[in-house]
Amino acid sequence: MRRLPLLLTTIALCGGLAAIGALDRTGPGVHRLSADTAPPPGSRSGPDGSLTRTITADQERLRQVPEDAALWARLGAEYVEQARLTADPSYYPKADEALHRSLALAPRANADALTGLGALANARHLFDQARDFAEQAVAASPAHWPAYAVLTDARTQLGDDAGATEAVQQLLDRRPGTASFTRAAYDLEQHGRTDDARAALRQALDGAYDPADKAFCQYQIAELDRNSGRTQDALTGYQQALRTDPGYTPALAGRARAEAALGRSDDAVRDYTTAIARVPLPQYLLELGEFHESLGHPEQARDQYRLLTAEQQLAAANGVVDDLTLGQYQADHGNPAEAVRLLRAEWARRQNALVADALAWALHRTGADSEALALARQAQAHGWHNALFRYHLGEIERALGHTDDARTHLTEALTTDPAFNPLQAPLARATLTAIG
Repeated sequence: MRRLPLLLTTIALCGGLAAIGALDRTGPGVHRLSADTAPPPGSRSGPDGSLTRTITADQERLRQVPEDAALWARLGAEYVEQARLTADPSYYPKADEALHRSLALAPRANADALTGLGALANARHLFDQARDFAEQAVAASPAHWPAYAVLTDARTQLGDDAGATEAVQQLLDRRPGTASFTRAAYDLEQHGRTDDARAALRQALDGAYDPADKAFCQYQIAELDRNSGRTQDALTGYQQALRTDPGYTPALAGRARAEAALGRSDDAVRDYTTAIARVPLPQYLLELGEFHESLGHPEQARDQYRLLTAEQQLAAANGVVDDLTLGQYQADHGNPAEAVRLLRAEWARRQNALVADALAWALHRTGADSEALALARQAQAHGWHNALFRYHLGEIERALGHTDDARTHLTEALTTDPAFNPLQAPLARATLTAIG
């Protein structure tokens, strides 16, 4: 039973949160790549490097008391957070070692270590493992609220719609704050309830007191604006987040995305470049590459794609399984047949809307439109207002001769967000012109 609307209007919000997992804010039409390790609400190092100093202090403490299971669990969680902040996956093996050390020292009811292992598995896109670790943590300590955040993220990525909603409800019951309200907002957004999602984010913002938490909420509200075609409002929101926390890189990348949509090309390239220098996420690299392509800069685009490939190889070497990202890249900029192979493997692991849309598009790019149509429709089954989903569906329908349906969905894509992608939005307009 969905009780989220009642909770969002009746429960008092309290501040404070922890680094507890991965909140995927990346839908097609938002960013082209999956961002399963996109910044969740949580502690962050900021320009002063406070997390780095905390890690150093905990390492030194563990040299003195190496049998401290709780401290090993804390260090492991800090490594996961540091990997998120720096996009450096070499911290994942360190986190794995620290968390398993904690579990070996305290094998019974060690909810902190189990939750940390779940967050690590989410970051590596091993979502079935993340779910299992989170469920073990909940069984060990039913009141341990961070485990429900990890469980929400894992179930969301696995396509367990009812399970994700149930987990976020449990999180709201135990810890009504930024971590829970932002996850509730994403659940609502995925079901097409954008206004309710915005209300949840406003409640999260009202209760946040740390600048990093406030900036996170402001960024998420700006993302809702951007995905709804309110680009100028989104730009204002990203700038507000950067005033709140100048070191918050996602807001800088968001500002670049809005600037690109508004035709401010030099500003967009500058902000993308700065964001990538801080945190070289594949998502940012692909966005900048596609933007360079749209500007007629093929060599600059290829530079970004080469860096993207290198980042993906580094992630894979440190235990990250990300066939979704590679599949999306291959479908539009590489080998569509390879994209289908990668995305079939991803679909076997998790059947959520992001993967359904990506696989549908890859199949379309290879000419398998009948199979693609069913998956494209499945991607929209819950009502997510997503311009890129609708564009993909419209193009697949056009290829199958379903002209009226294609016209409807291509029009909806451009109505939802006229600048949803620098390369594909113009193609949507061209297709609409061609079919009248």
